Amino acid sequence: MNWLSRCAAIAMTLTSAWTVGAIAQPKHGIAIIGEPALPADFANLPYANPDAPKGGNIGYGVAGTFDNLNPFILKSMRTTARGVIDTAFGNLVFESLMQRSADEPFTLYGLLAETIDTDDARTWAEFQLNPNAKWSDGQPVTPEDVIFTYETFTAKGRPPYSKRMDKIAKIEKTGERGVKFTFNEKADREFPLIIALTPIIPRHATAAAFDQPSLNPPVGSGPYLVDKIDPGTRITFKRNPGYWGKDLPIKRGLDNFDTVSIDYFKDETAQFEAFSKGLFDVYPEGDPAKWAKNYDFPAVKDGKVIKDVFVTGTPANMFSFVFNTRRAVFADRKVRTALAMLYDFEWTNRNLFEGAYSRTGSFWQNSELSALGVPASAGEKALLQPYAGKLLPEVMDGTWTPVKTDGSGRDRATMLKAVTLLKEAGYNLAGRKMTGADGKPLAFEILCANGGEEKLALVYQRTLAKVGIDAEVRTVDDAQYQQRRQVWDYDMILATYSSSLSPGIEQVGRWGSSSKEGEGTFNYAGVAEPGIDAMIDALGKAKTRPEFVDAVRALDRLLISGQYVVPLHHLKEQWIARWARVDHPQKSSLFGYQLPTWWAKQ
Repeated sequence: MNWLSRCAAIAMTLTSAWTVGAIAQPKHGIAIIGEPALPADFANLPYANPDAPKGGNIGYGVAGTFDNLNPFILKSMRTTARGVIDTAFGNLVFESLMQRSADEPFTLYGLLAETIDTDDARTWAEFQLNPNAKWSDGQPVTPEDVIFTYETFTAKGRPPYSKRMDKIAKIEKTGERGVKFTFNEKADREFPLIIALTPIIPRHATAAAFDQPSLNPPVGSGPYLVDKIDPGTRITFKRNPGYWGKDLPIKRGLDNFDTVSIDYFKDETAQFEAFSKGLFDVYPEGDPAKWAKNYDFPAVKDGKVIKDVFVTGTPANMFSFVFNTRRAVFADRKVRTALAMLYDFEWTNRNLFEGAYSRTGSFWQNSELSALGVPASAGEKALLQPYAGKLLPEVMDGTWTPVKTDGSGRDRATMLKAVTLLKEAGYNLAGRKMTGADGKPLAFEILCANGGEEKLALVYQRTLAKVGIDAEVRTVDDAQYQQRRQVWDYDMILATYSSSLSPGIEQVGRWGSSSKEGEGTFNYAGVAEPGIDAMIDALGKAKTRPEFVDAVRALDRLLISGQYVVPLHHLKEQWIARWARVDHPQKSSLFGYQLPTWWAKQ
């Protein structure tokens, strides 16, 4: 090698080393793609008011019950008290290594951990714990606590926490405050963020019987302590005066109330009645008819209750009837397609909801991630080529939309198309009943959790009956509903699939083959398709935004083509009513209102 070649080789080596070093440096935050929007010295989150007054209390109301304070176990996982760990009300008791900013698609900033370090391929992640991080009993948060959390969740926890070790080769303590995760080949680029969001539990204060429901107030690291418990009726949290993280930038302007109480009600009717009497402070509303007509009680007229409207920058959630394809009656896609055609959105929207809803068709509607109205790109086609047989041509070319009726409630043309599809699937009208080749009628049960769901189901039931399909509507109490849903004991349910600009590992729990049978997942439809698994894998490995968009749109096309749900409707705004004794920042986040940033008026 001559002198010039040697110099070039040395320069290349130094450049490579510098590049790796530049990437593998401890940082204050991490984004799913690109860099965090906020600098290392940021003062507060952009949607929080750093001068928000501290004190007072806020009351929330929910429908349902609770009998457990441990949110990490399979038993009673659906009846754990709200607020212990809760994205809506804030994680009051348990915290994670990092905290999400609601003003970016998926970016985390330091909480229990000051920094995160990872390589470009994200094959490992190392966290340095904040030296001030403490449990509510005054003990420090340690790397041993982090390791213990994963060991305990794997042995005794519920999905998704129990499954995270599947992607981890090893966890090790690195120095006094460091903990390093080395990932295996199953992990993707999102996984370091999932690790950073996993709640941490204390090794010294976790009971041996961790896998059993408990009403013992837990030791956490969060801003609140469990104060009072009335099982099934009310839980109250009080601010921890010694909370270690109150001055962190990520926490400035948050957790402003001295007490947070959550009241439980039998149903939404009782919940709204209590709100109108001032028994709690905020009421999110999703029914246009109620928003237009029910808020005429004196407190609204007197200005004591305020109706707020928030606009978000996120995709619309997918609210839908869900087919349980584990049941033979829904095994055929043609049957599911025909049944989806028979939901009369136009009649329902006009007669029940003041025409306020928009029809949902995509799992990421109103965003660049949606496949609606967009022909498949070259990148999508390459991803989807092995699974072409699973795709509808009209979904690929961007012309597919949910069926639109004439709004009469008896659109004969739509009914005829549905009946024709059912005949292709082996069904025929015998008298007034749609029957299969085996002579059995086409019949199923729609399981409902509340009166609002029941109202929609009854409308759907009437249309189905017009073509000889028997749909029984059954509404059960919260405990029975949660139990049946957890073990897939239903034909059809109503469910909401939340949407974001950064879909990731949660898609495995909703649609992945690995989540079809295990209890505690969210694969309500019982989907197990190699193409869907491949698209979820592709979006997890995407390094650039165009690659990510292609992968999500490709997944959207497979989900739409599979006809696993009957898409219903969405609002383009968030509606929430509040008693004027509580207030909120003027600026909302990308995801809309954020209750942890609210405060009590002095």
